[in-house]
Amino acid sequence: MFYCILAVNTGTPRIKTILVACVGMLVYILPSLCFFMPFRWEEERYTDGVKWKFLEHKGPVFAPPYDPLPSNVKFYYDGKHMKLSSTAEEVATFFAKMLDHEYTTKEVFRKNFYKDWRKEMTSEEKSKITDLNKCDFSEMSEYFKAQSEARKAMTKEDKQKIKEENERILQEYGFCIMDNHKERIANFRIEPPGLFRGRGDHPKMGMLKRRIRPEDIIVNCSKDSKHPKPPPGTKWKEVRHDNKVTWLVSWTENIQGSIKYIMLNPSSRIKGEKDWQKYETARRLKKCVERIRAQYRDDWKSKEMRIRQRAVALYFIDKLALRAGNEKEEGETADTVGCCSLRVEHLTLHQEMDGQEYVVEFDFLGKDSIRYYNKVPVEKRVFKNLQLFMEDKEPEDDLFDRLNTSILNKHLQELMDGLTAKVFRTYNASITLQQQLNEITNSEDNVPAKILSYNRANRAVAILCNHQRAPPKTFEKSMQNLQTKIDAKKEQLADAKRELKMSKYLAVESKKKAVQRIEEQLMKLEVQATDREENKQIALGTSKLNYLDPRISIAWCKKFGIPIEKIYNKTQREKFAWAIDMAEKDFQF
Repeated sequence: MFYCILAVNTGTPRIKTILVACVGMLVYILPSLCFFMPFRWEEERYTDGVKWKFLEHKGPVFAPPYDPLPSNVKFYYDGKHMKLSSTAEEVATFFAKMLDHEYTTKEVFRKNFYKDWRKEMTSEEKSKITDLNKCDFSEMSEYFKAQSEARKAMTKEDKQKIKEENERILQEYGFCIMDNHKERIANFRIEPPGLFRGRGDHPKMGMLKRRIRPEDIIVNCSKDSKHPKPPPGTKWKEVRHDNKVTWLVSWTENIQGSIKYIMLNPSSRIKGEKDWQKYETARRLKKCVERIRAQYRDDWKSKEMRIRQRAVALYFIDKLALRAGNEKEEGETADTVGCCSLRVEHLTLHQEMDGQEYVVEFDFLGKDSIRYYNKVPVEKRVFKNLQLFMEDKEPEDDLFDRLNTSILNKHLQELMDGLTAKVFRTYNASITLQQQLNEITNSEDNVPAKILSYNRANRAVAILCNHQRAPPKTFEKSMQNLQTKIDAKKEQLADAKRELKMSKYLAVESKKKAVQRIEEQLMKLEVQATDREENKQIALGTSKLNYLDPRISIAWCKKFGIPIEKIYNKTQREKFAWAIDMAEKDFQF
């Protein structure tokens, strides 16, 4: 633009005329071009909760119908071949596919499966199949293993055909039009039927997840759009035109009775904007968190028991990143609790433990039946208050008997607009990552060592948020394979050092480089082994995708020269495109 203005001021009349016309065109078309920019943060936002004015899509892709087993694949009961009805056979295949998994050895899983399987049997099958232990699913299991191996052994041409068909389905069903923008849809395929696994020791594991049909589906789109058509011979449960929600399709699943949704992809404008606002709310908390902490410390001394209880609960939410306690799904029978629903039996108070004073030992089932176990030294006044709250109570009594999530959330809103227990969790997770990265990143380290530092910082957050996982089944084997590579690399390094020692003057430089290269390769393998071992029982993904402001990670990458793809995969980079575009290397949460 600068050169255009210069030419207008110094060029011939003809050049001036052309350039003025060009500048005029640019001024005219630039706003239109911006309309198609991928990140449209400055677009007009609707009021009164309206999310869109036009929404058009093709609806969901249903799971394929059940394909019966070949006649040579048999089911046996009490040692005898038994032909199952189609519905009973389909449910039996779900169990057969998991036969080698530890789930099928768990009593709760087997009991729930057997109960739901019997509901799908004919009366004749029910009278014959009376003991799950007498059922032989081994031929079915071997058949599915063989199918899996056959898929792996497919020719390049066959794989390409499947890829092309998936791409065709994606182009037809994987996008919608929302207010003149073509937006990607996240999960346009409806999950096929199967057996519910749950997380932790979920009491409903093994129950049958039923097939979702068009009659279960509520479609959401605008009145003036081309409405999605259900499969021939079927109809939708309902077609809705609610522009105050962002979901496209919903249904109620049968296990928990919870509502499932088809939503926009995380890379969409609405999702990105929501993410951005979430982290900005957590950053606002940073400015007033010390005031809030000072207030709840004062409240520990309140004459009113309800205020004391609220203040201690808020201390736990802040210090331990506990959930408020209202995450239990409707109809869930698992004895899961959060901060507000803790019972006396979930805490043990120790005046002194492991050389520390005033230690609280927590042991309860949190969200998704994941056990929360922690021994935490607390401030003396918190300890004394807990003793007071537990006085004359039975183990099954509520610890905070004058507090619930509604009371707590109302109080949080008074402390800061938009403040919730989850905002505290997001704030503490993000600030922990920022502080850890600032402390442990060494600018002199090579890329693998810096990534190890990043993962250690991320692990500190995952531990804070209690994001656990069971060690992978293949963990020991993969560690052995990695150790074999390390041992081989050490031998290679020893050989290279011997060759360097014995080399003539002319070959010294090339031998030195060879030693240096092998040392770097060995270090990379050793860092990988350390990282994998430390990460064995910690799930890094949940905090990285849901609780950590991505701008912290992206700024760290830019500052220390780490490729962003080393931290976020392609899908994650799409989800956090707004942050990649926004964060400079000096960004601090």
